This record gives sequence, structure tokens and C-alpha cells, in this order.
Amino acid sequence: MADGVRAVEAALFAAKEPLGLTDIAAYVGEGVDVRAALAELSDHYAGRGIELVERGARWHFQTAADLASVLRREREESRKLSRAAVETLAIIAYHEPVSRAEIEAIRGVQISKGTIDVLMEAGWVRPAGRREAPGRPLTYATTQEFLTHFGLASRRDLPGIDDLKAAGLLDPVDLAFDRLVGEGDEEAELETGDEDA
Repeated sequence: MADGVRAVEAALFAAKEPLGLTDIAAYVGEGVDVRAALAELSDHYAGRGIELVERGARWHFQTAADLASVLRREREESRKLSRAAVETLAIIAYHEPVSRAEIEAIRGVQISKGTIDVLMEAGWVRPAGRREAPGRPLTYATTQEFLTHFGLASRRDLPGIDDLKAAGLLDPVDLAFDRLVGEGDEEAELETGDEDA
């Protein structure tokens, strides 16, 4: 393994957080082809106990997903998010940057103050600036930690509606309503067709 590749490996291993290409280049110097080194390291670690992954244009080492259970000595107590928090997180992820008023308009109900606070404490949501509109509302967006936690390289990897339907993750009431609305449209077409005849 070349010295440049070893230097990139060492920089990533010692980093406290994922590094972007410019961060890595700052550590290893200009003479190293960082992209080529990352490709070589990624191939080298493929199928091993740790792997080199890219999340949101940042690189880091992580335990291979299939070995996570081996390393857990005691079960982590995970805090389950409320339905309101899950819906809010989904709205922010799919529509970011988005203001509180826009989240409430999509959900159809007001958000309690603590909902966004919980998501920010988890490190998944961050303030994303203010919108140039009356009142200059604060907008929210997802974080690098959100991508890392959910194993996404970027927001483009979020599942689409067809993926969610196939996985059975959409609310059956919503699907039944959609079918009912579709049947109502067909009946309306039949009734208008009968009048014309």
C-alpha cells in the first residue's frame, strides 16, 4: 500500500467525525490523489469487519452492519419517537429547508414546541437559516448525523412513495382512502356516460 493511501487511512482512522475530500487533503498534503486513495481503501476494506463508507460527501470507517450485534454487550435502550416526531422528521427530510408553519400545514395540526427540540437533541435536525418572507421564519433541515444514522449517502437515497407502498410502510387507512376516492371517480364517470347515452 502506497504511503499516500496509508496517510489517508490514518487521517480517517484518527478523525473524530467524518471527513470531506478537502479535509482529508489538508491532512495528507497536495501530493496525494485523495479520490484514488479512497477508492483503493474502499476496495481494501470491502467485506471486512470494518468498512470505509461515504455519507453526505464525507468519509468514515464504521463497523460492518452485519457485525453490529456481535459488538453489543448490553442492549441499548432506544428512545422511541412519537408519531408526531416521526412525521415531522419525514417532512423535514423530504421538504428541507422547511419552516414550522409549512410543517404544520402539511401535517394539518400544530407542532408542540418539544417535537423539533427532540429531533435537534437527537442530532438529526438543525436550524437552516431564515426564510426571506414576512416574519422571517426559521427553517429546519436534516444533519449529517441523520444521514449516518439511517445509512443514507444523501437525501436522494430516501425512499419514494412506490418504495414505501411496497414495504407496507404507508398507513392502510390512507391507502384505503385513495382507493375509495379512485372508485368514486370511476362511478362519476359511469354516471355521466349514462346521461350522454
